[in-house]
Amino acid sequence: MTTTAFSSLPLTTDFISNLHSLGYTAMTPIQAQGLPAVLAGKDLLAQAKTGSGKTAAFAIGLLHKLDTGIYQTQGLVLCPTRELADQVSNEIRRLARAIPNVRTVTLCGGKPLGPQLASLEHNPHIVVGTPGRILKHLDKGSLTTAGLKTLVLDEADRMLDMGFHEDIMRIIDMLPAERQTLLFSATYPDEIKTISDAIQHEPVDIRVEPAHDEKKIKQIFYEVQKGEKTSTLIRLLQHYQPESSVVFCNRKQQCQELADELWQQGYHALALHGDLDQKERDRVLVQFAGKSSSILIATDVAARGLDIKDLQAVISYDLTPDPEIHVHRIGRTGRAGKEGLALSLFTPNEKFRVEAIEDYQKSPVRIDNTSTLKAREHFKLIPPMVSLCISGGRKDKVRAGDILGALTADNSNIQGKQIGKIDIADHLAYVAVERSVAKQALKILSEGKIKGRKFKVRKLR
Repeated sequence: MTTTAFSSLPLTTDFISNLHSLGYTAMTPIQAQGLPAVLAGKDLLAQAKTGSGKTAAFAIGLLHKLDTGIYQTQGLVLCPTRELADQVSNEIRRLARAIPNVRTVTLCGGKPLGPQLASLEHNPHIVVGTPGRILKHLDKGSLTTAGLKTLVLDEADRMLDMGFHEDIMRIIDMLPAERQTLLFSATYPDEIKTISDAIQHEPVDIRVEPAHDEKKIKQIFYEVQKGEKTSTLIRLLQHYQPESSVVFCNRKQQCQELADELWQQGYHALALHGDLDQKERDRVLVQFAGKSSSILIATDVAARGLDIKDLQAVISYDLTPDPEIHVHRIGRTGRAGKEGLALSLFTPNEKFRVEAIEDYQKSPVRIDNTSTLKAREHFKLIPPMVSLCISGGRKDKVRAGDILGALTADNSNIQGKQIGKIDIADHLAYVAVERSVAKQALKILSEGKIKGRKFKVRKLR
């Protein structure tokens, strides 16, 4: 039987104490199966979905073998998107609290090169980034990897889907041949086996079953005619009234069109797709994660790496051709012991896709008639929060505590519990506040000062 206690691993007492302080009480299946091999220095080929604890499975290994006395880049993590890279970097920093002087740098596209070049002047111990920007720094010589011990490919299947295969292989050609290579993928297409054979040495192969607890996720399918999809989607929203939902479309143009249509119908819907620039993507994700938007409409590629807590519903506006991706989609809800809802629309000529999902899940799916949906006239999903954007960020020395302090000062009637998620970027900050105090919060931040300085503040629509 596999033990799930972190104390069973060859980690220092301080490291384990930090894990406990961060809420890491017992290992998840991917950690319990993968960490012994990772800590033993073996290559790893692991299938695990977002939310399975895979970041800690490789981050603990990276940190365990780190020599902080040597200022060389010893760990490199490749991610498909900047959002995932930021999440991974933040988690590595949290896990590294018990180890003095660990330097972690994030290198992604959509950001100016200048600050990144400055951050690389003194070699960081760990670099996390997207393949295109990592390759650019390797070509320029600003990132050196002679001392690299471990390479991690996170969400490898999505990097291949996004066309990064050539960049990844060019990066690997510039790395030391003697290294540990850890490859994580939510799905397991043939290309993953091919790339593993090319870059790994006798990897330990781990599959964490992507099936979901039917008791936690209620999955229902609805058959609709092609022209009835949007009206049925609105009926789903009216009937189930999810506070937060991700709606999946197969094409990015369709995401924007559907978001615009829902907006015209009075629903706060935002689109996430590949045509958005980085600032727009950040704004969309901040609003949705901060509960100031109720509906996020996305493609599978754009949504990869998102880790949204308390997601009440996943709605497949379009069924994906790949049943494994469908299972991955719906696994975004019903997490952390919460109940979730997975709703899917399909047209008569897509019945074969429903059957493929049944075959993959080895169980029949529930198909309900749309007549069971109760339409509610004049019903609107109103987000509980409003997001404010501040024209100062990390590089301006603005911290979350400064914003919290400004909003809850003695002359304010705003309480800390009315303030939600605070996100700090390089030159912008976002704060979510309860809708009932949004006007007051905007006035306080616009007319007052944060850390003794005035900043422009605006409400995001």
